Amino acid sequence: MPKALVEYEGSLLVERAVGTAASACDPVLVVLGARAVDVWRTARLENALVLANKDWETGMASSLRTGLEGLRGWPGRVDAALLLLVDMPGMTTAALARMAEHAAPDALAVATYDGVRAHPVLIGRDHWAGVIETATGDEGARRYLATHEVTEVDCTGLADPTDLDVPPSGVPSAP
Repeated sequence: MPKALVEYEGSLLVERAVGTAASACDPVLVVLGARAVDVWRTARLENALVLANKDWETGMASSLRTGLEGLRGWPGRVDAALLLLVDMPGMTTAALARMAEHAAPDALAVATYDGVRAHPVLIGRDHWAGVIETATGDEGARRYLATHEVTEVDCTGLADPTDLDVPPSGVPSAP
């Protein structure tokens, strides 16, 4: 089962992520992978633009590339992408707003919680091509960020950065 379709505290993980993102971001772009059509039909995504990642089986980097490619069509409107993961239901508007304060075409910023890097990650338009070029497998932007100056934004206490693991039964449990 795709994580997007996991129900958590009364809503689907993807619906929670879209709702949180919409409170701080415009536009909200959702990249769907496994069973994209099922997610699109089932989830309430009316506040988001939806893209299907046809290469989702190659890892999460393909979703990152798909999303950034999709945002390239918004020149003059979108200067930076604030990246959220669907399996982080503890993300909050406050953490997104803190990160969004750093939005600029040349921005590279990552949220930290008690000094540990996590999500969300902010990537300015000037860096999209480099991230697209280097993102592979399940590493996402990690390699690109490791070779560039990145602003760490303290989000301690603003959100729960726990990334849920979803066992085969479909019931989420924290790692």
